[in-house]
Amino acid sequence: MSLRSSYAAVDAVRVVAQELFGDATNPVPNWTHVTKVDPEPDKRLPTLFPAYLAATDAVSVGGSSGVTAAHTEATFAALSTAPVPAFHEPSAAAHVTPATREAATFLTLPEVLNGDSESLVGRLGAGVESLHDDQVPAAVAHALPSTLADRSLQSRVGDRLVDVLTSWLVRTAVSEAYIVQNPDSAAAREAGVTADDVLEPAEARRRALAAEHRLDSEIVYLEYSGTYGGEAATETLERLDEATQWARVWYGGGVRSRAAAEAVLSAGADTVVVGDVFHDVADEEATLAAAYREAVGDPDPETVASWVAGRADDTTAAAYLSTVPSVDAPTERARELLTATLVCRLWLTDDGPPAPWTVPAFADQFADGAETFARRLGRAVREPSDDYERALAASLATVE
Repeated sequence: MSLRSSYAAVDAVRVVAQELFGDATNPVPNWTHVTKVDPEPDKRLPTLFPAYLAATDAVSVGGSSGVTAAHTEATFAALSTAPVPAFHEPSAAAHVTPATREAATFLTLPEVLNGDSESLVGRLGAGVESLHDDQVPAAVAHALPSTLADRSLQSRVGDRLVDVLTSWLVRTAVSEAYIVQNPDSAAAREAGVTADDVLEPAEARRRALAAEHRLDSEIVYLEYSGTYGGEAATETLERLDEATQWARVWYGGGVRSRAAAEAVLSAGADTVVVGDVFHDVADEEATLAAAYREAVGDPDPETVASWVAGRADDTTAAAYLSTVPSVDAPTERARELLTATLVCRLWLTDDGPPAPWTVPAFADQFADGAETFARRLGRAVREPSDDYERALAASLATVE
């Protein structure tokens, strides 16, 4: 059998496996809920973010504007204590660094199916160029033994390794085929999507078929970016679900309630992605902490718990937790977390409150390591001593 025939046979096995066994062969886990964490400098994490993220299945790190490699690395460093895997959805090749590749469970290559050619081909080309010309050669040069004294041999070996490793990294990255349906969003502006590019369900189905059968996209992502798509989105999701056998269908955009999450999942989405409501919890915490200090100020944990219980039930924390179908009582859970958060923030800024890890409302939020996390959080606010604590200081809005 010729090498060409052998290659074709291997490819045939892969295609048959995909079509016969469907999503069982997809390397992306069949998650129900993913939380998107944006590395933009103005986007903060909730103080007790590990406890919130314990409810989700995975974390996606990536944003559309104002993101840098340094911010991305800091976000991954802060998330290193999260109890779920984190993967990278870069919006630019420059955001991918050796540190992010090591920290991320996997890397995605976003491709916008209804944007301009730059969003589908240009960015992919820029990403491959960055790998081929900069990142992989640097890694190869570091890895090659210094005993290869013959520079011509070193060059030949290095060049071949660069080609092989670049192809390997591109092929092992997850292809994420986006259909961007909110032309007023930052994601649409970045991808060149206008109102004329918004797809009807039938056309979205055609793009999904191309994504699965030609582009080998592991994910087909219906993106409304901050706006809930409603009936238009659920109708489109039904067509995407019908079109795909192997690819995962993800939905993101404006989900802030149990009803919205269940609607998109029932319509055919494998995974619901939420982002803004998670970051909004951090803003809510700052507002609540300031209100508590002005209205009460007593650091006694029972007093804090009573004050939090007297607040309205429709907190942002409850809204985020309600988007996770597996959380049975999001309102009650939100009260516990907000009580623990206020106790922790009082401890971080005042001398009087008890150590938070001695308070059940705090300690119960962590399977283990509550004291360790609280102490590192304290150092992050007061005097960070390592990269992780500096990342926490950059990512958390813990002091008003």
